[in-house]
Amino acid sequence: MTGLCASQQLALRRQLERGLPLTTRPYRHIAEQLGASEQAVLDQVNQWNTEGLFRRFGLVVHHRALGFRANAMLVLDIPDQAVDAIGEQLSSAPGINLCYQRPRRLPHWPFNLFCMVHGRERAAVQAHIERLLERYELDHLPHRLLFSTRAFKQRGGRFTPAAEVAHG
Repeated sequence: MTGLCASQQLALRRQLERGLPLTTRPYRHIAEQLGASEQAVLDQVNQWNTEGLFRRFGLVVHHRALGFRANAMLVLDIPDQAVDAIGEQLSSAPGINLCYQRPRRLPHWPFNLFCMVHGRERAAVQAHIERLLERYELDHLPHRLLFSTRAFKQRGGRFTPAAEVAHG
């Protein structure tokens, strides 16, 4: 038992989705906001982790502010029987920051594997992608390199249902 009531658990979940406060004791700060003890907050986070609620716990770096402005999505048309293996290869390749499969939208969009690369210069990103395609012998497959032109939003995932946000 964690000691947090349902409304405190919901408030904690919302806070974790927004990110930890930049203090030396972020869980104590959150606990104070919830009217709970720091230990109760830590116990709840540990329980959720044990239950497998968290895939990872990290931070979102605003890469554009660090000078990474040549950001591109490599989209590939991978044969269905090979997409898992190729996805695993590319996801562990240097410079690939995201890699995921999506369904094709035929007849206009044949691509089913998506890989994000962040870089400082467009030519360097293009050269890196070309080397990866050659290294994994994918350069013969249909693909496109789509460079970002404008950023509207960047943040970590939000999983609190809209109805809970509206009523909380």
